[in-house]
Amino acid sequence: MEWTDVGVRPTEGFAMSSLLAHHFDDLEQQYDAASLGMWTFLVTEVLFFGGLFTGYAVYRFAYPLGFAEGSLHLDVALGTVNTTVLLLSSLTMALAVHGAQTGHRRALVGLLTATILLGCVFLAIKLFEYHDKFEHHLVPGHAFMLDHPELKGVDPRHVELYYLFYFVMTSLHALHMVIGVVAVGILTVFSAQGRYSPQYHTPIEMIGLYWHFVDIVWVFLFPLLYLIDVQT
Repeated sequence: MEWTDVGVRPTEGFAMSSLLAHHFDDLEQQYDAASLGMWTFLVTEVLFFGGLFTGYAVYRFAYPLGFAEGSLHLDVALGTVNTTVLLLSSLTMALAVHGAQTGHRRALVGLLTATILLGCVFLAIKLFEYHDKFEHHLVPGHAFMLDHPELKGVDPRHVELYYLFYFVMTSLHALHMVIGVVAVGILTVFSAQGRYSPQYHTPIEMIGLYWHFVDIVWVFLFPLLYLIDVQT
């Protein structure tokens, strides 16, 4: 079988034997092991972020006014743009996996590149938001200062706690995004070299699962942090 748009065999330059680890009987067994390992890793990530979400929820209901006040100082428009960017990156990543499965190398490389660019756009917007918070002294610590609160009876310490959760959760998510961008970058180089084919594209699928997980985390973070109901 040949790649449909480049005219070279999928094993050219990379023999199948070199792609099979010595402790596996065949590529199918290797794929099953990789899939099990990735899903196990993602379960641990769910537990990790789940703990943060639980802590956030507890304090969110304990200090509703403080958390609502903190949310009012976030830019919902930028958060919406970033959500759209990540949803588009999930689409390009899913199409990249399909490109690998069907042997369209040019499409695969292009879609992986698009995924990287979208990830970088997300990180750039997030850095802009962080800079804005530093400019307005909304970073937890000795320099934290809440000027002109929009809600009456707000305790600045509760707002500072909100921003502690905001920075911890979004920065950890951003770190996962950076790791994802680097991983997809490596896949892009290998894809351009013709390493993946319809017979072997396990790394594309595994990193695709990771990328979708990171996107899903943001889908939960966005409403929790940006869309707090002021009336509660």
